[in-house]
Amino acid sequence: MRLASLLIAALALTACTDPAPVAPAEDPRVTVFTNGTIYTGLVDETGAPQTVSGVVVNPDGRILATIPPMSADWGDDTSEIHLVDLGGAVLYPGFTDAHAHLLGIGQRELTLNLEGTASVAELVTRVEAELQGMAPGEVLYGRGWIETGWPEGRMPQASDLDPVSPDNPVILGRADGHAVVANKAALMAANIYYIASDGEGGKIERGPDNLATGIVLDNAMYPLMQMVAEPSEDDVRRAYEVGAQTYVSRGWTGVHNMSVPRLHAAWLQSLGEAGKLPLRLYNAYAEGGFDIAAGRLYETPTITNRAVKLYMDGALGSRGALLIEPYTDRPGTSGLALLEPGSLHNLMQDAKEKNVQLAIHAIGDLANRRILDTFEASGYGPDLRWRIEHAQVIHPDDLARVNALGLIASMQPSHAIGDLFFAPDRLGMDRLRGAYAWATLLDLGTVIAGGSDAPVEVGSPVIEFYAAVARKDLKGFSGEGWHPEEAVSRARALALFTTGPAFAAFQEAELGTIEPGKWADFTVFDRDLMTVPEAEILDAKPVMTVVAGQVVWRREAP
Repeated sequence: MRLASLLIAALALTACTDPAPVAPAEDPRVTVFTNGTIYTGLVDETGAPQTVSGVVVNPDGRILATIPPMSADWGDDTSEIHLVDLGGAVLYPGFTDAHAHLLGIGQRELTLNLEGTASVAELVTRVEAELQGMAPGEVLYGRGWIETGWPEGRMPQASDLDPVSPDNPVILGRADGHAVVANKAALMAANIYYIASDGEGGKIERGPDNLATGIVLDNAMYPLMQMVAEPSEDDVRRAYEVGAQTYVSRGWTGVHNMSVPRLHAAWLQSLGEAGKLPLRLYNAYAEGGFDIAAGRLYETPTITNRAVKLYMDGALGSRGALLIEPYTDRPGTSGLALLEPGSLHNLMQDAKEKNVQLAIHAIGDLANRRILDTFEASGYGPDLRWRIEHAQVIHPDDLARVNALGLIASMQPSHAIGDLFFAPDRLGMDRLRGAYAWATLLDLGTVIAGGSDAPVEVGSPVIEFYAAVARKDLKGFSGEGWHPEEAVSRARALALFTTGPAFAAFQEAELGTIEPGKWADFTVFDRDLMTVPEAEILDAKPVMTVVAGQVVWRREAP
């Protein structure tokens, strides 16, 4: 069928379909994306990834057709057609980050960002420089350090920071958000330096003298974080805007936004309605936001509020992940339980009654097992589409249970290529058989929604895709215990960030593949992630990001 013959029908359909999810396009023409390789996210008759040469998009932002089967012969009159020339670039269904923290992504760009700090010595140098000009007593807060690969082979301590910060409390968050290092001034101000209870679900690391070393985990961080100035509404709004702009510039068309404070619901709604969030948000609220998810309050055409985020345990790197057996490198601890099975049961029951999706953080094998056991004992099924966020370390006996029970694994490939530098020490080689087990879970039929957990990680779709298919670090290294057989094919990797997140958000009829009737959300890179040599995946650059048929970001010409 010729494109020209569909134009009248397309314009008529626009008048009766749902409103576009972003600011309405003023251009009434049909848009055609062409002159590049286009992956639909489907498979062809041979089982290979399907490609087409063009996508036709209605003015309402929905896909009208692909070329083929539609003919590219649109005749001499192109007045009703808006051609978008891909210039040989490669277009994919929109990549969605199924686990990130948009506020933190924006704040990372606006505050002291310690990402990429290469040693304790460099961390101290950066703190010393940042303190220049600060008034005595003013609190310095930063986030993003992680000790993986540092030459000192350890976490920073208060004793490292104290010589350069005698007059200012310093609080620096580890990248995973589950630990901070604080100097003595901060520990003293928080009244936890000499003696304090760890409290439930937290730990203050102490030396042989029983004095705080500076490392504080999970719930025990509360007294320190109380010292950090609460951001104003304007600060929060600005961080969300910056986070959204940062994300579309990397090629993401959507994000499953985790641990959203209840207060932010109305602010996000107003930002979305003002056109300041140029991507889709699927929000999972902190526990206090149950009513928002239950009532689907503060939604817009691009913002969905139907999930709540819970925490079973902490992080593996800081030894807060809850394990069945003690840590190999610290036999005196098995991690932290942030939510006990009885409380989990009650929250699950409440969520089931209110039709709220649960997204439950679980990293250690005991944390994951407790979710599986409680879910199974309650008789819940796959219709709920509840999610295990991270699902990093699962006992081999439990791997098949995830799909059998109908739970979704929300996993972040970049965690593996970072964590596997220290995971053998934390877990020992035997427990790594169930760690970051993407291929095994997929082979068992599990739906995996791929994400990044930014700002814990960089938040790059290219890095996440590479990590999934290579299972090597960014320099191509793979060590003992990395289990290369858990790497996935490129077709599976594409699904992790397209069809997986769509299903996990109940949006598979609207998103995830390029098909007529779905929203025209596209991610465009300068090279073919499906065919370039493995190492060259990391060289890919985003060219264009499209949401509902509108180009919301485009790389400037060099």
